[in-house]
Amino acid sequence: MEAKGGDSAREGPASSRRRTATMEDNRLLIKAVEEEDVQMVQQLLERGADANFQEESGGWTALHNAVQACRGDIVGLLLRHGADPCLRKWNGATPFIVAAIVGNVPLLELFLSKGADVNECDCNGFTAFMEAAQYGWVEALRFLHGRGAGVNASRKPKVGQERLRKGGATALMDAAEEGRLEVVRVLLDEMGADVHARDNMGRNALIHALLSSRDGNVEAIARLLLDRGADVNARGERGKTPLILAVEKRRVAVVQMLLEREHIEIDDTDSEGKTALLIAVELRLSDIAGLLCARGASTGCGDLVAIAKRNYDTRLVKLLVRHGATECFRPPAADWKPQSSRWGAALKTLHRMYRPMIGKLKIFMDESYKVADTSEGGVYLGIYEEQEVAVKTFCDGSVRAQQEVSCLQSSRENSNLVTFYGSESRRGCLYVCVTLCEETLEARLAAHRGETVENEEDKFARNVLLSIFQAVRELHLSCGYTHQDLQPRNILIDSKNAVRLADFDKSIKWAGDPQEIKRDLEALGRLVLYVVKKEDISFEKLKAQSNEEVVLLSPDEETKDLIRLLFHPGENRRDCLSDLLGHPFFWTWESRYRTLRNVGNESDIKMRVSESEILQLLELGPSEHSKSFARWTEKMGKLKHRQFFQSQRASEGATGFEAGKNGCRCRVLKLPRCTKLLIGWCPAHQLI
Repeated sequence: MEAKGGDSAREGPASSRRRTATMEDNRLLIKAVEEEDVQMVQQLLERGADANFQEESGGWTALHNAVQACRGDIVGLLLRHGADPCLRKWNGATPFIVAAIVGNVPLLELFLSKGADVNECDCNGFTAFMEAAQYGWVEALRFLHGRGAGVNASRKPKVGQERLRKGGATALMDAAEEGRLEVVRVLLDEMGADVHARDNMGRNALIHALLSSRDGNVEAIARLLLDRGADVNARGERGKTPLILAVEKRRVAVVQMLLEREHIEIDDTDSEGKTALLIAVELRLSDIAGLLCARGASTGCGDLVAIAKRNYDTRLVKLLVRHGATECFRPPAADWKPQSSRWGAALKTLHRMYRPMIGKLKIFMDESYKVADTSEGGVYLGIYEEQEVAVKTFCDGSVRAQQEVSCLQSSRENSNLVTFYGSESRRGCLYVCVTLCEETLEARLAAHRGETVENEEDKFARNVLLSIFQAVRELHLSCGYTHQDLQPRNILIDSKNAVRLADFDKSIKWAGDPQEIKRDLEALGRLVLYVVKKEDISFEKLKAQSNEEVVLLSPDEETKDLIRLLFHPGENRRDCLSDLLGHPFFWTWESRYRTLRNVGNESDIKMRVSESEILQLLELGPSEHSKSFARWTEKMGKLKHRQFFQSQRASEGATGFEAGKNGCRCRVLKLPRCTKLLIGWCPAHQLI
């Protein structure tokens, strides 16, 4: 909004003074324009006064002042003497925007012909169209609309104000808050203004109308907006709905209008857990309390009787008791403790406040309790049968909702997937309750970014990927589903640091199509590299690269081989993860060292000692690594193993292990590639 004086600190361009002009002449020019003294303006300009001189306070020029005074003759005189028609004040307002503030259509047309942009805005995001709406200039609005002004354009917040949820208001909201009834009517009926638009705090035009300090047209504007379909359950600052605001403003007629609406959430609360009825009782508004009770408002929203008694309001006490209020109100238990450390404070507040229950679920769909955005709504904190949960919202009956619930119901016993607690449905919305986790894999990796694991055991990557492999294997084998959307933000870390697979709204019941399994395995291969690289390569970039390019980006042979096997799993795609869980990528240093130690016992191989651990690894058998190890050693053959160890004895004259550097008890052997891959790293020195 534009107003002379009181602008922000000077930031605009310096004035371009003529050599013959004096500072005094420049100031006198602005004063002459303010006094609308055309003759003096003419004399000062001819004497060399600078038509683009800007005042220190606000950056006003003679042209801005002339436009504000609606003096077209002075505007023309200044333009002929070099005034810049697009020069901005310190707050970014141009003469064109000032012309909209005063509703001067001829000047608007003039500045458009001089190069003004019909949708240009000042530093606060106000366009000429918004200013005309706010000040109530209907003809200026019609002119600007005819020239292409954005009717539903919203104000962009200043840099740094996004997190404060500033900005986002439209011309309709401005007109509603200023009580401009005719402007609201024109915007809705002639120009197609969006009655459902929200600003960055979630407020619609109806809420803005109720925030108005002008009493005259509030009821008429509210009726007009309601008749055009305004959302009666929208939320504004501090979670206040139109009904709560109407009660706070003591607008009985608006309360009646809202209660007539079929889908009004009469027991909804603000961010402090107060309902419209509780606020009416606190404000001693017996008439409004009566309307709410008659419409079925819950009297269990607080200690209503005690509040009315403290206010010595006998009439209100009788009203409340008649509608079921009791004197023995019991608030929720104060000793309830959530498990989550990240969401604990918000969960305690949610548990303590009054909220109308949706079946067994307590939820407050407010930004303060939002965990994440989704394509169909969002994920919110909730309490389901006293259990803290994440609540994923869907449009009731949507295909994605059906896929999510169906997959979750088949996986109730799987600890590697988020637990499904239940679902509730109300007024076209489905609420799916699952395990509440602390963060996504994406966020956890950001904390580990830049860590080096050279010559160190990367336990983090191994453990995370082991859990993911187990989760996907169980999804494929036990649940009979494919995920189809494996990516870092769909893998969560719970309060006990367990990795959980989530988000099954794209999952497919597997019916034998190998391509569905293939898509999961290829995504899993990219996840391997993403985790090993600690998010150094974005997952989106990895998705855009070919399988061969992803393999080549692998930092070591183990990772490369694991990814290659995921991309080329062979015929048994569905069960390949069972084999790959024994891949050396997942071996600890201890198991690698044990294998390396046993490699030196070639006498066991030569003598075919059946109890030997190394022989069990080399042969198919009950070993924990038998399946994967056997596949890799198959090509080597028993003879090659025997020849290999015999050559080692002949060349080095020893068996077993020798003491190495740093106390390591292993020798640096010239091993075949597959054996190198199995052995990997030794704590003291690299073998590969």
